[in-house]
Amino acid sequence: MTTHGTATVTTAAEAVPRHPRFLDLHILQTLPFSNVNRDDLGSPKTVTYGGSTRTRVSSQAWKRPTRLAVETQIGEQAQRTRRLPLQITKALTARGWPEDLAELAGAQVIRSTESKLGLDKGDRSTASLLFLPDTAVEALATLAEENRDKLKKALGTKAAEKPLLPKEPIHDVLRSRNGSIALFGRMLAEIPGAGVDGAVQVAHAFTTHSTSVQADFFTAVDDIDQWATDAGSAHMNTGEYSSGVFYRYATLDLDDLAKNISDTGTARELATAFATAFIQSLPSAKKTSTAPHSIPDLVHVVVRSDRPVSLAAAFEEPVRAKSAGWGRPSRVALDAYAARVAKLLGSSGVAHSAHAGVDDDEWKGLGTRIDSYTALVAGAVTAAWPGSGSIRS
Repeated sequence: MTTHGTATVTTAAEAVPRHPRFLDLHILQTLPFSNVNRDDLGSPKTVTYGGSTRTRVSSQAWKRPTRLAVETQIGEQAQRTRRLPLQITKALTARGWPEDLAELAGAQVIRSTESKLGLDKGDRSTASLLFLPDTAVEALATLAEENRDKLKKALGTKAAEKPLLPKEPIHDVLRSRNGSIALFGRMLAEIPGAGVDGAVQVAHAFTTHSTSVQADFFTAVDDIDQWATDAGSAHMNTGEYSSGVFYRYATLDLDDLAKNISDTGTARELATAFATAFIQSLPSAKKTSTAPHSIPDLVHVVVRSDRPVSLAAAFEEPVRAKSAGWGRPSRVALDAYAARVAKLLGSSGVAHSAHAGVDDDEWKGLGTRIDSYTALVAGAVTAAWPGSGSIRS
């Protein structure tokens, strides 16, 4: 906007409102003595950041329970599997097919794609993972049912090694998607048009402070005739754990979600399900021996029209523990850094900013204080789709 004398002129760029493009989620969560994500040796994963060793939880480890929680909320499942031929075989045998014919049909679904999708383990699995709606198996089994005579004729002959099923209907099923796939994406380069750019981006979580691995020596006692045979333990071992305050970050690309889901109501439902699941989910490793079922201490949401912004740099200098531990100093550090970022970038790219957490404080750098995580998510989704207009294109 410029001023000429007493007249105010609005530029074309300023006249066009910038629609929300990203929903950022920033979480601080304290995990007690636990090991929710192990490395290949069974130790807690780590990362060196700011010159100090932190405990890390990989994005994949937190993304999977989030995805499963989303699927429960929306009532749609997707399956990541290499066993599609075996699943089709089981579906057809359940329909009364003989085992050998059902196995041929399962393998033929992959052969008939006429692609680089390879078969493995005696034609009972694919060489690479597929990510499909759970309805795909029955749809492909029905396609095989429609071509049963052709399959039966080829059984036991060299013709069975050639494509026998119509390619395009199989491709249509492999291209199919549901809400889970629209959110998390799919890599399937072998089938044209089957790849889906995920709308969700999840960072590796890490502790806001330095950590060290803590060893736990444990034993197991044999319950049968313990004193008659051996007064010692039946098993001895050592587990490795850590504890700390984790910074977690994810962003939902609203434009990518719009490309994957054309309906506004469904997109809002998916955004709500994802934000809720990401806040509440927890990786499950070692859960029976540590029960680390904490909730986030603080959640900060920002709906942005410019670009996603991680606040991980707030903890490049590790937080120092005080008399109250690492929790409150971590929240203070996040609030202070977010305020500095807001000052540097300005407010034009922020459509909504709010927070909720265990403190009674209003963190000035984290937007409006909300009383519950449910209301926090609802407010962010409303800001992401203001009014009742159609979804962005």
